[in-house]
Amino acid sequence: MTLTGDTMMWEQKGVPPSKTCWRACHTVEVSGMEESMADVDLRKLRYFVAVAEQLHFGRAAEALHIAQPVLSRQIRALEDELTVQLFVRDKRATELTPAGRQLLADAGPLLASADALRRRVARAARGPGSFTIGFMPGLIVTEAVRALAGRHPQLTVNVLRTNWDDQTEVLHDGRADVSYIRLPVDQSGLQVQALLAEPRVAALPSGHQLAGKDTITIADLADSHLLQDPDAVPEWRDIAAEMRTRRRRSVPAFRTVEEKLEHVAAGHGIVVLPLSTAVFYTRPGIAYSYVSDIPPNQVCLAWDATRRSRLIQDFAGLAADHPPVASTAEPGRVSPSMPPAPAQIPASWCHPDGVASAGSAIPVSDAQ
Repeated sequence: MTLTGDTMMWEQKGVPPSKTCWRACHTVEVSGMEESMADVDLRKLRYFVAVAEQLHFGRAAEALHIAQPVLSRQIRALEDELTVQLFVRDKRATELTPAGRQLLADAGPLLASADALRRRVARAARGPGSFTIGFMPGLIVTEAVRALAGRHPQLTVNVLRTNWDDQTEVLHDGRADVSYIRLPVDQSGLQVQALLAEPRVAALPSGHQLAGKDTITIADLADSHLLQDPDAVPEWRDIAAEMRTRRRRSVPAFRTVEEKLEHVAAGHGIVVLPLSTAVFYTRPGIAYSYVSDIPPNQVCLAWDATRRSRLIQDFAGLAADHPPVASTAEPGRVSPSMPPAPAQIPASWCHPDGVASAGSAIPVSDAQ
């Protein structure tokens, strides 16, 4: 699939594009499905994704705010354009065909690229006067932001709080120019610069049997319920009792650190966090213990590898000079035996220029 554009910018300005421009700006070229090739309307592609995710035409139509017969006609038109069948429907269910599953896998990145294109073009139309920096919870990026604003006084510098699910998505869809990320992430299409590493701590309910211990090992947590994806803490996953017995309870999809900590305080389970996040979000009802035998969490700066921006390079240098270290622990907030601040990543872990490109071997932890 290759992106050729979208018409939203014309529509927002009220300027009707020519037929040639409409076709160029509102379609994508799709190839590789058997021997077919067609130009596909992005709107039809979005309709297809809605149906593919719901596997129900009625619910998809409701989510899209269109009538179900209209949606059905658009999907049939898309199938005609691609000369493939995308869904198998009967009275009981709607299922994707192999061609439909392939299109769904390709459609997400493509539509994200279309959205990013629209944002970048709109940003270019406003002029080179803004720069947006994404950052994960617990990281303090103020010094680097101030340094960039001081070096470029005419620049409007914005910050955008991200979370575990969208810390790289904001780069792919154009919402941020750079983003402070916590590894591991999918580094495809990104340039990644290592900044620092920091210890990880267990957040425990105040009534937990380990609460009050300054330092614990991951084995001490083997009988606890983890309120995270087990792959986020593979050291726990490999020894956890609930993983061995296949009796692990389901975990809600948390969007924020605050939600996780509310569940911890309520006694529903534990989480493992970077030290800076634990310090930043310290609250009643939770005890923290340093986990001594798991790797540290790695913090990096990332940006779209295809972009050639002097501002990005300037900020990358400033980020290295001003690491995003959270405020150090205040007395009584975190155990005094914990390491007081994140340690720097050894230079030997990076390339000679200090930058690790996508796919490079940076030692990573799996903390969330």
